[in-house]
Amino acid sequence: MLQPKIINITSEVAGLAEGQAKVLRLNRLRIAVIKLNDGYYAIDEICSHEEESLAGGSISDGQIECPKHGARFDIKTGEVKAFPAVIPIRTYPVTQKNDEIFLNIPNE
Repeated sequence: MLQPKIINITSEVAGLAEGQAKVLRLNRLRIAVIKLNDGYYAIDEICSHEEESLAGGSISDGQIECPKHGARFDIKTGEVKAFPAVIPIRTYPVTQKNDEIFLNIPNE
């Protein structure tokens, strides 16, 4: 069984304010790391509706809205919260140890 890849993203997300996102491109993945009031969360940066970028989408109440068609997703679970999307987006575990922040990416 392949182990997940754990990446230290501390420097990439330094300076993010609550409700802001930083897009990371890791090989073929585009992941948005978002700071909420209780920590950092990571989701696929591409909307499951029409594969539009979620970068620049508004973030409020723990949800991100696709700037193109208005689909909304729960940032913590990836669950669809508003149409036109019907397929959830992928989430990735983010852990914080002391002052460092780590992103866990499955090794597929």
